[in-house]
This record gives sequence, structure tokens and C-alpha cells, in this order.
Amino acid sequence: MSDSDHLWALVLAAGDGRRLQGLTTRNGLAIPKQFCSLERGPSLLREAIARAAAVAAPDRICAIVAAQHRRWWRAQLDDLDAANVIVQPRNKGTAIGMLLPLLTLLDRDPDSRIVVLPSDHHVRDEARLARALQHAAAPREGGRAEIVLLGLEPTTADSQLGYIVPRRSAARPHHAVERFVEKPDTACARRLLGQGALWNTFIMAADAQALLKLFERRCPDVVAAMRDAIRRAQTGSDAGRTLGRLYEMLPDLDFSRSILPGQEQYLRVLPIPDCGWSDLGTPERVVEALEALPRTPRDAAAAAMDRNVLLSLAAQSAAMGGARAAGAR
Repeated sequence: MSDSDHLWALVLAAGDGRRLQGLTTRNGLAIPKQFCSLERGPSLLREAIARAAAVAAPDRICAIVAAQHRRWWRAQLDDLDAANVIVQPRNKGTAIGMLLPLLTLLDRDPDSRIVVLPSDHHVRDEARLARALQHAAAPREGGRAEIVLLGLEPTTADSQLGYIVPRRSAARPHHAVERFVEKPDTACARRLLGQGALWNTFIMAADAQALLKLFERRCPDVVAAMRDAIRRAQTGSDAGRTLGRLYEMLPDLDFSRSILPGQEQYLRVLPIPDCGWSDLGTPERVVEALEALPRTPRDAAAAAMDRNVLLSLAAQSAAMGGARAAGAR
């Protein structure tokens, strides 16, 4: 079996999108942003699935989703293998959202290497990001297990993003990680830019066993409980209830805050040039992404596409008078 046969893509799509609910709420119902379209095309989730296809075969693209979002993801993921749609009972943070599919994939392929992709981001230059993903996902020299984070070269000192401070080496395209800084104030963000810090995109490629070790060093009891629940769900008649009981007891865990800090020695970061990436984390950043889109004539096909969009962030923003109406430009 070749190295490419062990390469999987995992799309994280179980979040509730609370930070953007002011923009994604329609008729009193908040739709998580990954199920929305930025403008009038496919949803952000479908864009992430296409992004995953740049590195993984169709039968090795997986998505982690939440049970309460079924009405939105069922149709959007109908082209994935049923076994590749991994359902968690509820959202318990990004760390738990990664751990369940990670253990599931390791059961299926102990030698797997995984590209992890958030489902609620926008990328203007997909080809540039795809090249970086392919480089990060390539097997390491000598078969060494390694975890490679993608760090974006910043365009502004954004205080709402996480930063990776690399220990740069001219000899290698990817560098050791010196430290992480989560959402610094603007003055600190400017200093970080002067130190060559990168935006943390939360996109990574990792040997699955190496990624699991990060969890085992930080929360071994959670890993053991999750592994046991998966085993019992596989052998029992009610997998949903088995995982449901576990999720009632699990703490909320954030991967960037609870798992990564203090484990920098096991990580590498690959700097990538500006590719028009945005996490669309605030209404203001949604507007910035929309303003950067190329302007194209709206033809009949595009108009028809509009009617099929679950919710367009562009239309919502326009209806609200633009995100800048809710805050200062």
C-alpha cells in the first residue's frame, strides 16, 4: 500500500458558530456558518470538502458533524461514504471534535496521516493553499512522525486571531514552533508581526499516531474514555446512546488552548503567503472577504443558484446594512 493510500482528510464541521450568530440568524433560527454560503455559491462546508479533495481521495474524506445539525448537513454530505460522516452527540469544543474522528480513523487505518481542515473558512486563492497542503501532507523524510501546522503570513495585526511564533530555519521550508499566542491585543499583535509570527489557520497535516500522543499527554483520561465508548458503540446495538452518555460527562476542550500549549517541541509550522484566507469569525471579517471577491456579472445560472442557497452571508450582511453598520469600520 502506498503512502497516498494512508492519507485522509478530516473536515471539522460540528461547531455551533456562536460568534457569527448575529449574521446567521434568520426567522429566529441560527444556522451555523459552515452550512451557509459566503456569497451565492456552495456552502463553506462544501468549499472545505473541495479543499480536502486537493489532497485526499474521495473515499478518504471524512467530516465530523453534530447530531443537532442533521437538518443542515444531511444533504450537504450525501456524496460522502456514510462511514465517513462521523456524528458526535453535541459540540464539546474543537479538541473533542478532533479526538472522536481521530480514534475512529486510527481503528480503520493505524498508519493514517490526516489533513485537518475547518469547515467554516473562506480562501480566495485555493490553488496556493492546495500547494501548501500537499507539501505539508507529504511523508516526512526517514518516515519521522511529525505534525505540521499551516501558518499564514499576516496582512494586519489582527487581535482576534491566534498567532504562531516560529523558530525560523533557512535550511527547511517548515520551522520549529517557539510558542502560541491566542488573540493578543493590537499592540502585542504588532510586536508579534515584528518577530515574524504567523496567523494560526488551524489547518494541519499530521501522522495520526503523533496527533493522538498530543491528546494522551494532555488528557489521558478523556482519551481512554473516548476509546472505550467507541469500542462499546461498535459492539453494541445503540452507538448513539453510548456516545451520548460519554458526551454528557466530557468537559469542553479547545484544541488551541488545552492541547497545543507546552507541546511546541512536537510541532512544525509551514509558512504560506497570503492566499485570501479568512476565518469569517466576525461580521467585519465577512465584509472584508466579500469586498475582496472578484466582481463578476450575475448571469441566469448564478441567479438560479441564489435560490438554492441555504443562507447567503452576503445577503444577510446587505440586509443588515453591512457588518460595519454594527460596528465602526
